[in-house]
Amino acid sequence: MMTAAQPMGPYSIPLTSEQTRIRIPGVHRSETKHPPKLSDALDFWQFAGAAANVAMQMSRPAVGYGVADSKVESGALMVHPWKRLRTTTSYLAVAILGTDEDKTAYREAVNVAHRQVRSAPDAKVKYNAFDRSLQLWIAACLYVGFEDSYQLLNGAMSPEQAESFYQSSATLGTTLQVAEDMWPATRADFDVYWNKACEQVAADDKIRAYVDDLLNLRMIPWFLRVIFGGLLKFLTAGFLGPYFHTQLGVDWTLTDQRRFEHLFLFVGFVNRFIPRFIRSAPTHAVLWDVRRRIRRGKPLI
Repeated sequence: MMTAAQPMGPYSIPLTSEQTRIRIPGVHRSETKHPPKLSDALDFWQFAGAAANVAMQMSRPAVGYGVADSKVESGALMVHPWKRLRTTTSYLAVAILGTDEDKTAYREAVNVAHRQVRSAPDAKVKYNAFDRSLQLWIAACLYVGFEDSYQLLNGAMSPEQAESFYQSSATLGTTLQVAEDMWPATRADFDVYWNKACEQVAADDKIRAYVDDLLNLRMIPWFLRVIFGGLLKFLTAGFLGPYFHTQLGVDWTLTDQRRFEHLFLFVGFVNRFIPRFIRSAPTHAVLWDVRRRIRRGKPLI
């Protein structure tokens, strides 16, 4: 749950992966003999960490203030949550499975919205949605979410498997403005980038308040909050590394960690009996909808 811990500024001591990433128990259980790739992480339960991913992205002030102060109401999470969910899942579907034509169309649509997301001259925190370093941070958060969810369901990857998985991930950023040479070249390079980038995390009261609204589902009807609120808080906290717990004031105990790991051991076992095409069907359906919208000239976001 959210606590009253005081916000912290940018970290001055080098962070480690033990602080910035969640713990993954067990060893890799591969369903096939091919090396794992990002598309293998397209699964029902991949969405379990969606709120945590938003919280991680927003914990960097320039992203957090850009989201909280955005004047693009049509895509605001707290105003139009289902539309925001559709646009986010559409982006992921296009970035991972889309053709070059799909990516170009989606990039142009996102750029229209991003032109309106920039800070005022006298703003406390400066931000610009076209800042490639911020887009790289968001893409890195997305990658962490995919890798974590995949490993929770399938077990920890070996270094070779992790490298194979990582090498298919650059499009999470390059589908927008992130240049290919900005994306860390290897999985080990990504760790270096990630831990260094996490030093810029500094969630203040404004960011924490927005995340608290997100975790308490204040953007959806009350009866859905009653049904899903407790589970969402638990999953969100579980998908956050220890440093993010501290920054966002999220309480997480060893008992919580054991419950979280046991949940995914069970879900991972059940998933082994569900055909992959069923587990990835929602993403393919979203990509089909994107292509339908392109054909009919309908807005993508």
